Amino acid sequence: MNHEVDIVIIGAGAAGIAAARRLADAPLRVLAVEAAPRVGGRAWTATVNGMSLDFGAEWLHSGARNPWAALGSDLGFAIDRRRANWWMQYNDLGFSPEEQEAASAAYAAWSEGLAAAPDDCAAKALPADGAWNGYIRAIASYVSGAELEHLSGRDYAAYDEAADAENFRSPEGFGALIAAAWPENVALRLATPVQEVALTPDGIALSTRAGSIRAGAAIVTVSTAVLAGDSIRWPNEIGDWREAARRLPLGRNEKIFLEIVAPGFFEDDTHLIGNPRDPAAAAYDIRPFGRPVIECFLGGASAAALEHEGPAASSARAIDELAGLFGADVRPALRPLAATHWGRDDRIGGAYSYALPGAAEARADLARPFDDRLFFAGEATDPRDFTAAHGAYASGRRAAEEALAALARQRK
Repeated sequence: MNHEVDIVIIGAGAAGIAAARRLADAPLRVLAVEAAPRVGGRAWTATVNGMSLDFGAEWLHSGARNPWAALGSDLGFAIDRRRANWWMQYNDLGFSPEEQEAASAAYAAWSEGLAAAPDDCAAKALPADGAWNGYIRAIASYVSGAELEHLSGRDYAAYDEAADAENFRSPEGFGALIAAAWPENVALRLATPVQEVALTPDGIALSTRAGSIRAGAAIVTVSTAVLAGDSIRWPNEIGDWREAARRLPLGRNEKIFLEIVAPGFFEDDTHLIGNPRDPAAAAYDIRPFGRPVIECFLGGASAAALEHEGPAASSARAIDELAGLFGADVRPALRPLAATHWGRDDRIGGAYSYALPGAAEARADLARPFDDRLFFAGEATDPRDFTAAHGAYASGRRAAEEALAALARQRK
């Protein structure tokens, strides 16, 4: 494979798809290369036992302004606009209404103090010996995947301020929706990892296992872990961009799925958190869309435990926690079904980006074009909707516009 193209897109996740859609009707030669054998990146709907399960991105956050909602409808996907049940504690199990109110108030107070946290460290906004510090840590780990000691308070607060309470999803799967959005008239090479990106006198040269690609410009949509890491050889000239990526590492977020093999134990579309005082607590989405499954969402410490101990231990821990809440009779009704491993996927390297203390500005640094030849996209580059697929979408559109403008200037 040896190609001469105008623009090459590195990565076919949400940002790469958005860039491809913007470039689809441009009178240019465009090629995308993706290391994985599928499109979607950190959005992936897997079919397990006949059920569509989102192993990655699942919710269309800030739904009213989320471009994936309108695009999904155009593509024929059903969009469930019911209120998310995240703040439900089913039957108040293990978490009384009074405790829920106190925990929510503690989280709100912590959130309000984040922007002014000493040293921009989210942990320093916690009250000393706060009764609900464990709850705050658990909730923040679902959002960021990070321990609070390593999290920028200003960055977290910026996302919190931009987000709204409308969160949609699709019964067919968000990953399936995102994958279906790839424009058929843009050339795509799957299972084609890039080995090296080099600067040439007139543009960019990519080396892949399948051959070389020369282009006038490249849109880089890889994760911050890949950009900062060594799986691709990058030009020395983009050291500042790689440093920005290092300051925006990927958090730990994983899921395990438990199959419900006996009827009568659980109610459809319900939710609860395990031990609300435990910073490693799992959150449980029970029988989503009426399916016989429990989705266990793990963030921070609990996701790290899955990565280090394996899915059997994490599944056993989740079943123990559910048995403690629902009673021992639920044990034979549950069995491990599937688990994710984003942190072990070398093509990605984690969940979504968070900023280290003092690194909130790194998002803008990473989003800058390099020499009208390299244009950077991905959720980490979006100023307000980072960590989310709609932030990735906006960044892909932005990078495509920048690349088009740069090529137009070169051709004058």
